[in-house]
Order: sequence, then C-alpha cells, then structure tokens
Amino acid sequence: MSAARLSLHQLRYEQKVYWRNPASAFFTFVFPVLFLVIFATINADSHLSDYGGMPFNQYYVPGIMAFGVISATYTSLAMTLTVRRDTGILKRLRGTPLPASALLGGLVLSSLVVSALIAVLVGVVGVVAYDVTFPGHWVALGLALAVGAATFCTLGVAVSCLVPNADAAPAVVNGVLFPVLFISGVFYPEPPGSFLARLGSVFPVKHFTGAMFTAFDRRVALGPAHGIAWVDLAVMAVWGIGGAVVAVRRFRWEPRR
Repeated sequence: MSAARLSLHQLRYEQKVYWRNPASAFFTFVFPVLFLVIFATINADSHLSDYGGMPFNQYYVPGIMAFGVISATYTSLAMTLTVRRDTGILKRLRGTPLPASALLGGLVLSSLVVSALIAVLVGVVGVVAYDVTFPGHWVALGLALAVGAATFCTLGVAVSCLVPNADAAPAVVNGVLFPVLFISGVFYPEPPGSFLARLGSVFPVKHFTGAMFTAFDRRVALGPAHGIAWVDLAVMAVWGIGGAVVAVRRFRWEPRR
C-alpha cells in the first residue's frame, strides 16, 4: 500500500479510537459550544464600537470557531502524542511496518476531521440561535480553516516534543494556550493599538481569529475574491512552517530518561 492509502487506513483507526472514547469526544465538542452559549447569551444585546457598532456575536462566533479548531488540533495532538510516548505506544508502533509518515498522517487527518465537525457545529449554532450572518465568503472561510488547522496541527506536534512527560502535558499545553487566547481577542476584542493587542499579534491565534472574522465580516464586499485576510494567512503559514521544522528535528518516539 502507498503511504497515502496507509494514512487513510490509519485515519479510520484513529477515528474509531476517538469515537470509542465518548468522554473525550464529548468535552472536545462541548467546550466550544459551552463558551459560545454562555458569552453569546450574556452579550446578546452588546455592540462593538471599535467595529462600527457591529453586534458582539457577529465577532464572537468566528472566534469560537477558531478556538474549537485549535482545541481539536493543537491541544489534541500535543496531549495524544505525549501520552502515547510516555506509555510506550509510539515506540511499539515505530517497530511495526507502518511508516512514520502514515502514523502521523493518520493522527493529523483525524484531528482535521474533528476540527471540521466542530467548526460546522459552532457555525450552525451561531447562525441559527444567535442571528449571526455569514456573508457568503466561502473561499475565505475555507482558506482560514485550512491554513489555521494545518498550522495548529504542526504546532501541536512541535509542542509535544517539548513536553517532558504525560503528567506535565495538561499544564504545559493549556498553560501556553489560554493566556494567548485571551490576549488574542478570541473571547473579546482587545482595543486596537493597545499593548495586549500588539502582543497578541505576535502569535498565530490572533491571526487565525482575524482570518475567521474577516470571512464573517458583513462590511466586506460579497464575492469569492473578498473576505480573504492574506496577511493573517501568511503569518499563520510562517508559524506552521516553524512548527513543522521543530517537529521534524525534535520528534521523539521514546520518553526522556
């Protein structure tokens, strides 16, 4: 079998493992929707003066879609690889005829499938329950989701190389992620030009949120060529390439001694 077919075979296996752990799957999907319902309900009548009086939820839903994708890619891959490395599963898999590219490819593809489902779920809830308008920028939305998911997949694999052991994984992975989420305007936009806004712009979360918001921005003209945040996509691509370099150079199949 070719590496591509083996990756698809591994994808089927990873999906079976994922859905046979209902507790993990449940919280992966529930957290983004829970954040959406809580903050969107509280701020249902709020408007953002820095965005021309735009309803808060028109800004918030794309951010939560980005958060869901990050959880399904970066967080999931970093946790899964660290635990499997510590328990010896990666070492045993490395000893099988399955190529390393197919093994990692199946994991990444599984994360992409889950992230796509979360994005659809959050988007539907936002449009149906909170009157969020999607202006039809399908190309922009597809590019933002594809580049964002790919970037955070590589960053998840890269961070798993830096986590010392499975016990430290939740603290390291979430300890890095959540402060960045807040300063990147995922849950509420930072005032343009503020120190936190400038600091957040260094990290890819800010640019993922920005690319998603631009695709949902009703002020942008309609049409397939509009709503694409090229600068945000370029910054995410740079982070993705950097994550891939770290992942390739530092990936370990066995735990540290």
